[in-house]
Amino acid sequence: MESRSSIDIDISQYLLLLKRRWLPAVAIFLFTVISAAWSTLFLKPSYEAEGKLLFKIDRTPFLTGLGEEIEQLRPLVDAQNPLSTEVEVIYSHPLLQQIIDQLNLTDNEGLPLEPEALKRRLTIKIVGGTDVVRLSYKGKNSEKGAAVINQLMRLYIENQILSKKSEAAKAREFITNQLPQSEANVRQAEAALRQFKERNQVVSLTEESRSLVAVMADLDSQITTVQAQLEEANAQAAGLRNQVGLNPQQAIAISALSQSTSVQGVLQELQEVERQLAVGKNRYGKNHPVMIRLTKQQRSLRGHLQQQINQILGSQSLAATQIQITQGLLEVDQLKQKLISDFIESEVKRRSLAEGLATLAKARIAYEQRVNVLPRLEQTQQQLEQRIQAARLTYETLLKNLNELKVAENQDTANARIIEPAIVPKKPLGDKKIKVLALGVMLGVTLATTAVLLLEMRDRSIKTLKEVKQLLRYPVLGVIPVFKHKKLSRRRDDLFFGGELPVTEQPHSMVSEVYRMIQANLKFLRSDHPLKVIVVTSSVSKEGKSTVSANLAAAMAQLGRRVLLIDSDMRHPCQHYIWQVMNVAGLSQVLIGEVPLELAICQAMENLDILTAGVMPPNPLALLDSKQMASLIQEFSTQYDFVIIDAPPLLLTADALCLSPMTDGMLLVARPGVLDFANANVAKQMLDSSGQTVLGLVANAVIQKDESIGYFYQSQEYFHNGSVRRLAQRQAQTKKTSNVSRR
Repeated sequence: MESRSSIDIDISQYLLLLKRRWLPAVAIFLFTVISAAWSTLFLKPSYEAEGKLLFKIDRTPFLTGLGEEIEQLRPLVDAQNPLSTEVEVIYSHPLLQQIIDQLNLTDNEGLPLEPEALKRRLTIKIVGGTDVVRLSYKGKNSEKGAAVINQLMRLYIENQILSKKSEAAKAREFITNQLPQSEANVRQAEAALRQFKERNQVVSLTEESRSLVAVMADLDSQITTVQAQLEEANAQAAGLRNQVGLNPQQAIAISALSQSTSVQGVLQELQEVERQLAVGKNRYGKNHPVMIRLTKQQRSLRGHLQQQINQILGSQSLAATQIQITQGLLEVDQLKQKLISDFIESEVKRRSLAEGLATLAKARIAYEQRVNVLPRLEQTQQQLEQRIQAARLTYETLLKNLNELKVAENQDTANARIIEPAIVPKKPLGDKKIKVLALGVMLGVTLATTAVLLLEMRDRSIKTLKEVKQLLRYPVLGVIPVFKHKKLSRRRDDLFFGGELPVTEQPHSMVSEVYRMIQANLKFLRSDHPLKVIVVTSSVSKEGKSTVSANLAAAMAQLGRRVLLIDSDMRHPCQHYIWQVMNVAGLSQVLIGEVPLELAICQAMENLDILTAGVMPPNPLALLDSKQMASLIQEFSTQYDFVIIDAPPLLLTADALCLSPMTDGMLLVARPGVLDFANANVAKQMLDSSGQTVLGLVANAVIQKDESIGYFYQSQEYFHNGSVRRLAQRQAQTKKTSNVSRR
């Protein structure tokens, strides 16, 4: 944030601008305001007709449950006021064009009124905190204004009803076209579910899932029981096998052969022949005919026995080649026969249990596969059922909406109604003239301010003492206020103004005191090495350097110091005009040796001598930048207490730059309003680059109204009060002298 002081400075700058440019600013402001006031005399009376609309949500759809989404006041953006949208609808060009056509509205030239022109005459606002919209029309015809508002409100309501019906009709047509497709979607979804159930043999997946769980539990129980029985049968069969020493195939074969009468008959005959061979071997010998016969008979019976065995085993699917049945195996007793029978029975039981277990395991695997596929089937069935539900819901919703839209299409209700029709206004508006005057004042202030700123932008001169200080950046030794250039003031108490020599003409004025202050500042500027010779110059002409030189010399002379004032401006000399002396012989003649120095110097007042410029030579710079000039300055510094050289401006000639090194320094005079920013910058650069000794700055002819400080006002009051006291003393002295003379 800006500080208070910076704000005050800105305001003071604005006030200074207005003070400097008050005349054009006031002229422009008055002209604008007077023009605005003059224009109000020709204004025709204007009337304003207004009506009001109440917006509400139509309750009929909510009471009937039909058409709830048709043309209700719902904004798309939550933070948006729906009434603002309706206001823009009323402002729409198509609606305004209908009003123009129906009421035959025309402009001043008799042409049909443009919608934009009608819109400018309309004002539609939302009454704060309510659902009411106020419509107003301003025009010169009061009856036309009321007709426009009433027709606009009626037409808006009619268009709203038509819009609702049109929207309902379009929606009904759309739903009618969508119903066949929606019904087909339902049928298609139902067919897909039916095909799914037929393909996967699904009746009720939930019931099937529960049934499968129970069946698998029962199968697990049966498998456990059969496994126990099988283990028991395996143990029993293993024990019997160890007892009989046969494998299951051999046991079955022996059991079958032992029950065959033919085999047993042949076996008995073979056993008898073998017995006879055993007896005959000891009796007859190996080669005995009886032994040979018995041996042949033995081989024949063995072949016949093997043939019978193969025949019986082949009929029972027991290949003899796979089962080696020896004669010893066939010769079993009843106990072994019983063991073989038990072994066979045990083996049959074991095999039966194994086959039953395999059947149960296979069944369980089948059921388990069914259980594993059930989730996928359930998911597919759910998707198909959901598709059916969605299709049915869409179909039912379309049917419901179709019925609602048919009812909504026949409704003649709107979301707004007229609560205050427009009446013909009887009194014209009175604020139009005030608005024109206010606009004139605002425009006048704007134009005046703009003019002041433009004038300031075009005028690049320095205006204030502050700007002089900021640009030149030299110590200010004195500030001389502006004064009138007249010989003597007719007012004896006018001590602020004077002629070109106020120090001699008005020694008690404020301007005179300023010059005394300047000489005091010069005196104390160098306490160790007092100043003797100075050059007084300026940046450009007409800044008052000659006047400052003359008055400064007079102020020093009044203090009893011997002062020499030299006019070195040979091109445009001024000092002889100021002091009213002759310029026949001067500095130029002394430098070239035509006139002695004693004849060229003349006395202007007590303690003050003047050396005028003399006749202008062909090349003044050559004379001023000569050894003779330096010698003269050295001679003057020994003869006088103080020497002041009035030199030409810096930017016009190089005279001042050449003279300054011969002296103790340069005193620069700057006058606001004459010196501009560009010349000040150039002069500053010249002085800095040439290394000149600038003692200080004297601000001449400072305009007190352009300054923001009150220094001049306080000084003027101080010197004015002192003048009054001195005037009273002189009057008293005059009166006393008159009384004495009368006596």
